[in-house]
Amino acid sequence: MKRRGWVLVVLSLCLGGLSAWGANNWVRAQLSVDDSGTTEKVVVAAMDIPYGTKVEGRHTGVISVPIGSAPQSAFHDAAVVEGKVATMDIARGEILLGERFADHTGGSTLAALVGENMRAVTVRVDDVVGVAGFLLPGNRVDVVASRLDQRTRLATTETILTNLKVLAVDQTASTDKNEPVIVRAVTLEMKPEQSEAIVKAKEEGTIQLTLRNPNDHSLGVAKIPEPTPVPVAVVRAPAPSAPAHTVVTIIRGTQIESAKARL
Repeated sequence: MKRRGWVLVVLSLCLGGLSAWGANNWVRAQLSVDDSGTTEKVVVAAMDIPYGTKVEGRHTGVISVPIGSAPQSAFHDAAVVEGKVATMDIARGEILLGERFADHTGGSTLAALVGENMRAVTVRVDDVVGVAGFLLPGNRVDVVASRLDQRTRLATTETILTNLKVLAVDQTASTDKNEPVIVRAVTLEMKPEQSEAIVKAKEEGTIQLTLRNPNDHSLGVAKIPEPTPVPVAVVRAPAPSAPAHTVVTIIRGTQIESAKARL
C-alpha cells in the first residue's frame, strides 16, 4: 500500500509538470503569432501632457490596434511627434492626433501656440485688470476700454475686442493651476488689426479684461474707440476799420465839387 501511494504521488507530479509544460508552450505560441497583417501601431500618451508642453520621448508610448480602427490623423511613429508642442491638454492613454499639436521650428514654445495669421500681444495687468488672478492659459476674455473726454471730463467705456484667447500669464503657458495667482502681464492671441486697437486703447486710456464663459462663443458688439477730438481755437478775423472821413460830392448846376466830411 505504501509503495502504491508513492507511485501515485510521483505519477501525479509528472502529469502536473507535463500539463504545465504544455500550457506554457501554448501561451508562447499564441504570443508569437504574427499579427502584422491585422493590427497597426499608434502612438499614445504615456502620461498627461499639459497645454504648451514640448513632447519628449518620455511622453509617448506605442500600442497595437486593429487595422482601420485608428483615427486618420493618428501618429504611427513616436519620433514624428517628438519636438511638437501640445495645443491642448492630453490625458494619459489618449491617442495622439495631429490637430492637437503644433510644429516647433525654433524660439519659445509660445510661438508655436500662436495660430496662423494671428499675433500674440502682451498687456500689463494688475489684480483688477487681470480678473483677480483667475485668468489661466486657455481662457477667453473680452477687452473693455475706457477713456476720458478732455473737454467734457466725462468717461466713455465700450467693449473693443471680444473672445480673445489667453496664451500665457506672465511667463507660464501651463494650465495645471487651479488657485488664483496675481500676475503682472497677460499674453493674448488676436488678429493684427486687433493688436493695433488694443495698443491704441491702452495709450488713450485704460483697459479692463472680462472673463468669458468657455461655452459662450458669441462675438458680441465690439467697437474700436474713436480718437479723442482735439479742441481747435477759433480765431476771428479783425473787423475792417472804418475810414476816419468820407468824401461827399456836391453838384451846383454845372459845377461839381468834392468835400471831405468827418464822421
